[in-house]
Formats: sequence, structure tokens, C-alpha cells
Amino acid sequence: MNNFLRLIGRRLIALPIMALGVTVLVFFLMSFSKIDPAYNALGESATPEAVARYHEEHGLDDPLPVRYVRYMGGLLHGDLGTYGAASYSVGERVSKALPVTMQLTFMGLVMGAIISFVLGVLAALYRDSWPDQVIRVLSIAGLATPSFWLAVLMILLFSTFLHLLPASGPLPDLFANPGGYMARMIMPAVALAVPLTGQMTRIVRTAMVEELDRDYVKTAKGAGLPQAVVVGRNVLRNALITPVTTLGLKIGYLMGGAVVIETIFNIPGMGMAILEGIQGNETSLVQGVVIVVALSFIIINIVVDMLYLLINPRIRTV
Repeated sequence: MNNFLRLIGRRLIALPIMALGVTVLVFFLMSFSKIDPAYNALGESATPEAVARYHEEHGLDDPLPVRYVRYMGGLLHGDLGTYGAASYSVGERVSKALPVTMQLTFMGLVMGAIISFVLGVLAALYRDSWPDQVIRVLSIAGLATPSFWLAVLMILLFSTFLHLLPASGPLPDLFANPGGYMARMIMPAVALAVPLTGQMTRIVRTAMVEELDRDYVKTAKGAGLPQAVVVGRNVLRNALITPVTTLGLKIGYLMGGAVVIETIFNIPGMGMAILEGIQGNETSLVQGVVIVVALSFIIINIVVDMLYLLINPRIRTV
């Protein structure tokens, strides 16, 4: 237990260090932007005097390290800055968009994880037989299908031709209108889940096959234990270590994919927020969205790392 707590402590200590590195990288990269926030706030017709006054009021002429320290002070208090002529809060914009992106990400993650787990286990149990061959073809097809291309195809089929699912429009509240919410989110979630399912199915199958070939499995079967008991109690737990770790790493890619999918389906998440910032030349909005997404990715991977410690008891003594 002490070793386990020490390993968790190391990861928790690494969290603020990685977060600091992300904020430094994003802030300094965004500082090279040629866009002047003063003109975004005051308009293109602003006089040089008004621009200079705006720079002085907001400290834009201060040295870069001073601006970074000021920004980090605000960030620690939940202040990501403002954007637009009306000084809209970046924090409020992100707080509305992030839950939508996380919901879409985890819908695709859960859908892909469940399907790939079932298909991967079946393919391993029926190795080299026709179910394995069919699942192999399906997994390769899913792996080779880009999410954005699949999204466009589903819009054409289910929205344009069949008129079954909406491709745009407002996102209903999950609790007030669960049916409308699912109808709006199912196509984006499937577009994210299909490539993930293809890759994870191959990983689960490989892990299961390797575990089924181990000596303890043959010994247990030779002792008369039913295959369902051997697979359910031992093989599955040991074989899940690699897929769970890989699945955690895929969360970041799913979040990146969700940003693209949101723009295709016009879902009000982080993708639409960053698109709004790019189209409006709002560097503070883009910076805030990128930092929040990166920090979310770091936190999620720390949590997955801790789950990995729980699943794999062998590394608790490392």
C-alpha cells in the first residue's frame, strides 16, 4: 500500500509541473501572433491614441514574462481573460463549451470501448475461425475510416436522404429532452467511435491471444476449470492492462477529433469556440480554449495512470 501511495504521489506532483509547461508553451506561442487585441476591442478605425491607451490599461506593453505572470495569476483564480468588443469572458465561454465536448468525447469513448471489447474478446476466443476473420475485416475498415469523412456520409444518409436524425440546430438539454439530446449527439459520437473501435479491437484481440497462450491458462484448463471461469476471473483482468492504458491515451485524440466533429455538426463545444476565436481573430479566446483542452488532457491521463496502477498490481511494488 505504501508503494502504491508513493506512485500516486509522484503522478500528483507531476501534474502542476506539466500544467505549468503547457501554459508556458501556449502563452509564448500565442505571443507571436501579429493580431493586436486593441483593434479587436476598439475596431479597425481606432486612433493610435486610443490603441496606446488600451495597451496601457491592459498592460500589453509590459515585458512578456510580466504578462505571463499576470495571466497565470488570473488563471489560478479562474480568469482566462476577455475577448471581443464587449469584453466577453473567456472563462464563461469555455465553461459552457467544455462540458459539451467532454460529453461527446466520452460518448464516443464508451461506445468504442464496449464494442471493441466485445469484438476483441470474441476474435481471440474464436481465433483463426470465420468470426475472427469477419471481425478483422470490420476492424481494419473502421481503422481506415476518417471521422470527418464518416460524419459527412452519415449527414447525407440519415439527415439529407432518410430525414431520421438532425445534422444541426440547437443542442437540447440532456435531462429536459433526453431523446432530442441523443438524436443530436448520436451521429457525432459514432463518427468518433468507429476509428477508435477499429484500433482497440485489434489491441484487445492481441492482448487476449497472448494471455490465452500462457501456461497458467493451460494448467487451469487441465485441472478441469471451465473456460468461462478461467477467462472471466484471470485472463480478462490480465489482458485488460494494455487496452486500458491505450484507451486512456486515446482520450486526447478523441478530444481533438471532437473539436473537428463539432464544427461539422455545429455542436456548441470547444470546437465551435476555437473556430469562433480563429474567425474573429480573438487570440485570447483561442489561447484559453487551447490551455483548457491541454490541461483536461493532462488530468485525464493522470487519472488513467492511477487506474492502471489499480488494474496491474505487479507495478505497485516498482
